[in-house]
Amino acid sequence: MSKPIQTCILGVGLSGLTFHAPFILALPEIFTLHSVLERKPVSPGGKLQERFGVSTKIHNSLEAVLADPEIELIIIGTPSETHYSFVKLALQAGKHVLVDKPVTATSQEALELGELARSKNLVLYGFQNRRWDSDFLALRSILALPKDSEHSLGEIYEFESQCWLSFDRFRRDLKGTWKDLNRPASGQTYDLGTHLIDQALVLFGRPQKLTAFIQNTRGIGDPDLDDTFTIHLHYPAGTVSLHPVTVILRAHILSVKATQLRYIVRGTQGTFTKYGLDVQEDQLKVLSTPAGIYESGFGKEPENLWAELELFKADGATIWKTIWPSTQAGAYIELFKNLGAAIRDGAELAVKWKEATAVIELVELAKESSKTGRTVEVPAL
Repeated sequence: MSKPIQTCILGVGLSGLTFHAPFILALPEIFTLHSVLERKPVSPGGKLQERFGVSTKIHNSLEAVLADPEIELIIIGTPSETHYSFVKLALQAGKHVLVDKPVTATSQEALELGELARSKNLVLYGFQNRRWDSDFLALRSILALPKDSEHSLGEIYEFESQCWLSFDRFRRDLKGTWKDLNRPASGQTYDLGTHLIDQALVLFGRPQKLTAFIQNTRGIGDPDLDDTFTIHLHYPAGTVSLHPVTVILRAHILSVKATQLRYIVRGTQGTFTKYGLDVQEDQLKVLSTPAGIYESGFGKEPENLWAELELFKADGATIWKTIWPSTQAGAYIELFKNLGAAIRDGAELAVKWKEATAVIELVELAKESSKTGRTVEVPAL
């Protein structure tokens, strides 16, 4: 058996304690939580011990982390503006890296980091955990059906993905954190848009054109810091469907609705409608022990949030309704298993760095489209 990967988590805020530490601790055969970066711990064991009762080494500076020869993997969950510089320093120090989205502020920075990782034969992994949301897994399963299946949506012509309420943190005022500051890689398009764009690219690939509307809809804080976006990705007929396909990605900081729309997919034979959000984030926020990840209810959507299908019957005229269950539990843990296999065994990355780079490229194009008020071409690869 391979020796567990000595891992350090930079940052013990929401990202570090909610999305990273529980999985590192839950996979002791793959990882050892060697240390965390916590600049000013208020207790001897720091926030990690307060949350999970686990003691580990605490580094008080990034320089100390980089100089520690035992550390093999650095997980970066710090403010977005730091991602590029921290990843670069970690790679230069010979460490593998898992970095939160947005991976960088520009696609050029992402390309540079990818080349640096390749030159040093290091794993560089973008944290796109939403590929393992239960609702996204359910969506992928129905889109994978053969066209002659009774549940097939037929030829897709429109796909809409939204993130509201808890996903985009409904708020009438400013929160008073670094996310309210207009810094590199800040704003909702970089924060939540990167998830929606990534999922769209997984499903449909690279679009031909893009149209975006990005704004500060509340009119508070920095006027150039966006809190709302609508992005249209355009796919011509014959690429992903026999018909032209429009992919609509939306997030709004203000939406008063108890259960928010998540997906609506329209095809020639039916429509898939999904409300609510994957439960893993809420479960992780209150998790008292990493062992909870293995409990039977973890990641499982309640049945009242399962998708609704409206489909043509065989006569092509009568519509019938049914439920499409989220049978696969959400499984962020699979990302970490893949990361470990990539580092120790050279396994193929489930989230390739070129994919993370493409997401940032589309964010840049969306910003350009919104600023100029026009539809922009997406350069072919």
